[in-house]
Amino acid sequence: MIKKDKIDLQQPVMVGSHDVKLDADYAEWIAEVKHRYRSAQVKAAVKVNAEKLLWNWQMGRDLVQKKAEERWGAGIVEQVSLDLRREFPDSSNFSARNLWYMKQWYLFYTENMEKLKQLVSEMLPSDEYEKKLQQIDDDGTEKLKQPVSEFPLPFACVPWGHHVRIVQHSESVEEALFYVNYTIKEGISRDVLERVMKDNLYNTQGKAPNNFPQHLTPQLAQLALQVVKENYDFGFATVSQEKYDESELEEALHENITALLLEMGNGFAFLGKQREIIVGGRSRKIDLLFYHIRLRCYVVCELKAKPFEPEYAGKLNFYVNAVDELVKQSDDNPTIGLLICSDMNKADVQWSFKGISTPMGVATYNNIRIKDMLPTQEQLKERMELLKKELKHTKRLMNKTRDK
Repeated sequence: MIKKDKIDLQQPVMVGSHDVKLDADYAEWIAEVKHRYRSAQVKAAVKVNAEKLLWNWQMGRDLVQKKAEERWGAGIVEQVSLDLRREFPDSSNFSARNLWYMKQWYLFYTENMEKLKQLVSEMLPSDEYEKKLQQIDDDGTEKLKQPVSEFPLPFACVPWGHHVRIVQHSESVEEALFYVNYTIKEGISRDVLERVMKDNLYNTQGKAPNNFPQHLTPQLAQLALQVVKENYDFGFATVSQEKYDESELEEALHENITALLLEMGNGFAFLGKQREIIVGGRSRKIDLLFYHIRLRCYVVCELKAKPFEPEYAGKLNFYVNAVDELVKQSDDNPTIGLLICSDMNKADVQWSFKGISTPMGVATYNNIRIKDMLPTQEQLKERMELLKKELKHTKRLMNKTRDK
C-alpha cells in the first residue's frame, strides 16, 4: 500500500513560506531544479523549431517535386493555404506567402544538393551546433537525418524567420550558409541578423588589415578576424561641425553606447571611455576599452577622426601593452588593439605592423552626421508653417473643384 501524505488538498490555504529550515543543501538543490527546468524549456523550444522546419522543408519539397502548379493549376498554393488554414485555424504558418517562402527556401538550396552537402560539412563544423542538436531527443534527431527530406541538420538550430530573411538577402548558397552559421554561433535575433546582412558582413568580415595570425593562436586569430569589421557605420552619432576632433567623436559615440555596442557586434562589453593609465609617472587615457566575452580578452579601441598615420600603430601598441601589464588577468587571452580611423591606406598599415608584437587591427568608419547639416528648430517651424499654407491652398482648390 502506498502511504499518502496527510494533506487535505481541498482545504483552502494561503501558500507562503513557513516551517522550513533553509541551508546550503537546499540552495544547491533548488538551483539544480531551476537549471533542469530551464534546460527542459530550451530543449522543448529547439525540438519544436526543428519539427516545424522539417515540415516547412518537406512542404517546399512537395510543391517542387510534385510540380504542383503544372499539375493542379496556378492557384494551387493559395488552395493549399485555404485547406490548411481551415483545418488548423489557430496556426499562423499556412498563409499563401509563407508557403511560397517554403518553396523558395527548398529551391534555393537544392538546385545542387551535392554542393549543398559539401558546403554544410565545410562551413558548419559540428562542434558549433552539436550542443543544440543534443537538445533534440534521439527520435527527433534521427527523423531529421532521414534521407527522404535531405534536410541539412544545422538548419534545425535557426528559426524560420531567420531562414526567410537569409534566402531573400543572399546571392549564393555560400553566403546564405555563412549567415546560418553566424546565427548559430552568435545566437542573434532577427533584427540583429538583418543589421549584420545590411552591413554586408559576408563580404567584409576579416578584411580589416591586422596581424592576428602572427600573434594569436590559430583558433583565437580566426575568431578575432570574425569579430573585427573592415568598416563601422557610425550613422547613429552626431557631431557639431564638419571639422571635428577625436574627443567630439568619442563623446558622440558614448552618448549612443547601445547603438555603438550593436555596431561593434555581439560579445562586446563596454568598460568605459578615457580610461586612465599611469606609466613612468605620466597619465595617459585610452579612448574606449571593451572586453570581448567570446574572445575572453580586453579590446583597446583608439579613435582617429583623420586618415591612418604610421605613428598611430605605435601609440596603440603602447596601450595594448599597458592593459596586458596592468589590467589583464592570468586567465585572459592577450589584449587586442583596434584603431578606427576615417580612412587608411592598407599598405601603410601593413608596414606599420612590422616589428610590433601585439595583436591589432585597423578599420575605418563612415556616416557620421553633422549637426550643422540638420535643420534648426526655427527652420523646422518655418517648414511647418509653409506646409500648413500648402495644405490650406490644396484644400481650397479641392473645395472649388467640388463646388463646380
